[in-house]
Amino acid sequence: MFHLPARHDQIRREVRLSDRDLPLPNFTNPVPVSVLPSAVLDGEASGYAAHVKLARRFRDVRGVMLGRPAVYAVVIDPNGVPDPSLDRAHWEKIREWLDEQPPSSVVFLCFGSLGSFDADQVKEIASGIERSGHKFLWSLRPERRGIICGWTPQVEVLGHAAIGGFISHCGWNSILESLRYGVPIVTWPVYAEQQLNAFTMVKELGLAGELRLDYKGQGIGGHLVPAEEIEKAVGRLMGNDAAETRKKVREMREAARNAVKEDGSSYDSIGRLIQNFINSIE
Repeated sequence: MFHLPARHDQIRREVRLSDRDLPLPNFTNPVPVSVLPSAVLDGEASGYAAHVKLARRFRDVRGVMLGRPAVYAVVIDPNGVPDPSLDRAHWEKIREWLDEQPPSSVVFLCFGSLGSFDADQVKEIASGIERSGHKFLWSLRPERRGIICGWTPQVEVLGHAAIGGFISHCGWNSILESLRYGVPIVTWPVYAEQQLNAFTMVKELGLAGELRLDYKGQGIGGHLVPAEEIEKAVGRLMGNDAAETRKKVREMREAARNAVKEDGSSYDSIGRLIQNFINSIE
């Protein structure tokens, strides 16, 4: 977004004229146009102008938790504060079922508070996950080999030993939570910046498996992810094909745990942030 204001006219032309990948700072690989946020692709709509304006406004603030002019890299420990919206009875029902499953045997499917699919896509997901033969927990608004439910306490679910993989919309909070608990992801971005997050996790960092990088819903380009692809993605996620990814994710889990300890990088960064606030007041 910092790079966008200086190039927004050029990017608009490139998006209109071709699907060439874009060289963007801090990305090792050229970034496909298809994984850019929808607002960037919508050159004539108000969303594009708002996107550019927001990027410019970022430079006017004195500081942010993650950005310019200073970066304070902080890991939030999800165990620190219980979720105030947690429905304990609902969670207990889910946890009792998870407790009965072997370690790392359950696939968790969750697509965020705003993620949704039409009936055809839901049928393909149901068919694909059923055909994979793996146990699953699917947050969807009964019963097959797993649980289909509405709301789920995502942090608590990802922290359960039975969870072995996560099919995710790739919201950044979900990515951080999965890494915090060492759960590998299969990417299925839905909206906002999630396509770029998925690209970063798969192509830049090697921390996730790819189902889709540029999915933007059936309403945009008529995408439909078939059951066969979902079945194969679950098989890769839960099988030996993901061994290297699992290793990297476990390393990130340990790094995150060490970061929040006293004298860890996150712990020290919070201290510098607080001192910066104190100095600005004085």
